[in-house]
Amino acid sequence: MEPKITEKAWNPELEHQVLKKWEESGLYDFVLKENNYTIDTPPPYPSGRPWHIGAASHYSQIDMIARTARMAGKNVYFPIGIDRNGLPVEIYTEKKHKIRMRETERGKFLDLCKEALDDLESEMIQIMKSLGISGGIKDHYRTDSEEYRALTQATFIDLWKKGQIYLATRPNNYDWVSGTTIADAEITYLDLSTKLVYMKFKVKENPQQEIVIASTRPELLCACKTIIVNEEDERYTDLVGQKIVVPITNQEVEVRTHHSAQKEFGTGAVMVCSYGDQNDVALFRELKLEEVVAIGLDGRMTDVAGDYSGLKPKQARTKIIEDLEERGFIEKVEEISHRTPVSERSKNPIEIIPMEEYYLKQMDSVKKMKELGMQITFHPQMHKQILMNWLESISIDWPISRRRYYGTEIPIWYCKECSEPHVPEPGKYYRPWKETCPIKECSKCKGTEFTGEERTFDTWMDSSISPLFVTKFNKDEEFFKKTYPTAIRPQAKDIVRTWLYYTLLRCDLLTGKKPWSEAWIMGYGLDEKGMKMSKSKGNALDPLPVIERLGADTFRFWSASEVNQGYDFRCSEQKMDSTKKFLSKLWNVSRFLSSFDVVESANLAATDKWILAELNSLITECQKGYEKYNFFIPAIAIREFTWNLFAANYIEMVKARAYGIGFSDEEKEAAIFTLHKVLSTILKLLAPITPFITDHLWQTLYSDDSIHKQKQAEIDPEFSDTKYDKFTKEITEFNSKVWNEKKDKGLSLKDSIKITIPDNLTMFSKDFVSMHNIEE
Repeated sequence: MEPKITEKAWNPELEHQVLKKWEESGLYDFVLKENNYTIDTPPPYPSGRPWHIGAASHYSQIDMIARTARMAGKNVYFPIGIDRNGLPVEIYTEKKHKIRMRETERGKFLDLCKEALDDLESEMIQIMKSLGISGGIKDHYRTDSEEYRALTQATFIDLWKKGQIYLATRPNNYDWVSGTTIADAEITYLDLSTKLVYMKFKVKENPQQEIVIASTRPELLCACKTIIVNEEDERYTDLVGQKIVVPITNQEVEVRTHHSAQKEFGTGAVMVCSYGDQNDVALFRELKLEEVVAIGLDGRMTDVAGDYSGLKPKQARTKIIEDLEERGFIEKVEEISHRTPVSERSKNPIEIIPMEEYYLKQMDSVKKMKELGMQITFHPQMHKQILMNWLESISIDWPISRRRYYGTEIPIWYCKECSEPHVPEPGKYYRPWKETCPIKECSKCKGTEFTGEERTFDTWMDSSISPLFVTKFNKDEEFFKKTYPTAIRPQAKDIVRTWLYYTLLRCDLLTGKKPWSEAWIMGYGLDEKGMKMSKSKGNALDPLPVIERLGADTFRFWSASEVNQGYDFRCSEQKMDSTKKFLSKLWNVSRFLSSFDVVESANLAATDKWILAELNSLITECQKGYEKYNFFIPAIAIREFTWNLFAANYIEMVKARAYGIGFSDEEKEAAIFTLHKVLSTILKLLAPITPFITDHLWQTLYSDDSIHKQKQAEIDPEFSDTKYDKFTKEITEFNSKVWNEKKDKGLSLKDSIKITIPDNLTMFSKDFVSMHNIEE
């Protein structure tokens, strides 16, 4: 009989046909029902080249979550969005057009940002389609749409009216290059080379006596307000309470004791400046010190720096070290690697500057966030600790205002007479920097003229309402009730302290409910050397050429079999190439079986019962992985079973029987029944991971309906307690023994051989004899 599958190999070009069929049939269109499973899908950010291969792997596995849930009988709502706010697109636009944001008319700059995003987004959507993402791609949302921004503003207005928002001037992390405040959660640390300067401070009452203080920020001497030492440090006991003269500036400061001074670090004496680091911020508050603003919004030293005013901090540092050296105030200078706080997005070292910003209260919610965090199931569990560690570190409320252009505008107008802030009614998208105030009269002084706020929100203010936007919060009450809280939040581990945390906070403040019950966390995509992939480093592999060359299923199976849940993973094209061999094996097995019509039932032989018992074990193992959305487990188990048990052993044992060579029709039907039973089950088990090849083979061999409409395979009780799987080791060892003996004797696999079948395997004798051509 001729095989139904005529192609001799799986051709990735067939994926285009399968994809077209899915789109035309509306296979993945969501229809609202009572029991819905909502995925709070991360909207990817297009900046520069849209995705590297690690990110594509991430979204492939998010799609595996959706497909797994569907085959588990859930009504999956899998929205797709694109995150289009914030600093990265502004930086990209400035570089692309060789312009500066603040030197460009705001409306024109916004248009240029939008054009850049449109181009980058189209490629990102193409990658998603190519990967077979089974979500709402055709009606994807954008976080810079008027509808989305209107909801961001509405949630702000709601929290404003609840007293959760306030305006305050406080020391803030400041990225002077991009000219905006950034939250603690947006800071990362780099080990940068710098100088540790050991400076001599004179004691006022005894100029012959000195304190040596080591600092990496000598340019902040003008902002020094006290010297602290540890109360147990006997070297400084006699100096506590005395006045010390700061070199160069000559101001007098007092020596105090404080537990944060470490006897073992540097010289044990620490100068406290406004503001060298977050410890300085805390000390200024605790000790009620008067701040000195040494660095301005332009990132340069202010007038209080005297001769160094107008210099950038790094320039001032170099110059002041030279002057200290010249005047004899330096004991020594060491070159060190210093853990330096930088902006996570721009990688610019941050300064701490007092600024007036809007804050969202979060300190009051830390305890509640810990409780909600404990209620969320993390996959893997170890990444829950990232959230808990972050919650322990929160020390101030969240500064939510930014001095940038491409973001959701803060919907506030100020009375020109009394400066009273006013927020409009929610529901519309407002742009106060260019629109007339919708409020006619000031509630405080009855004034009628207003000035619009020019600042935008921190981009996490937008991103953190994604589960509310996709479930139509404040728009469609029935839809919201049936889809919120969402079921799961899949995301990368590096934004647990930002996106996951801020979403948890905001949704609780707005709805009183946690936004999801599960969080699925993925590690970083690394290059072949184990370095984190990034576009800026130039080590990011472009996924589209790889997908076009190898096919999406090859890429997806590589992702599942390479990436153990939650861990970092290396991206190697060579490994992806080798993955294709498994799909070729699956194709060859399917092509062989396509020569035989499906048999609905049969009287099974011992060999058939053995492989079906092993199939039950495979189903059980796959279920363990799929229940935890750990696709590494089923991928490895399916490959091992298909290649080494089903293809290498069972198929070879029953091939002659399936053809009816030397066997009865009843025995032949048993083999064919079992072959199709096993293959159809493998296809269903593999469908969430490799959706194209499995659907193509399923519809060619078993049904006109897509495999993605099927329920996941379940164990067959008939074979769950047969104990036939106890023979697996002996069966495979006997087959290997025969193959090796034939090889040693220079025989082909088809040649006959005299060999004794072990007594405990006699029930499989007939299949062994036909397989190996054993002379009885």
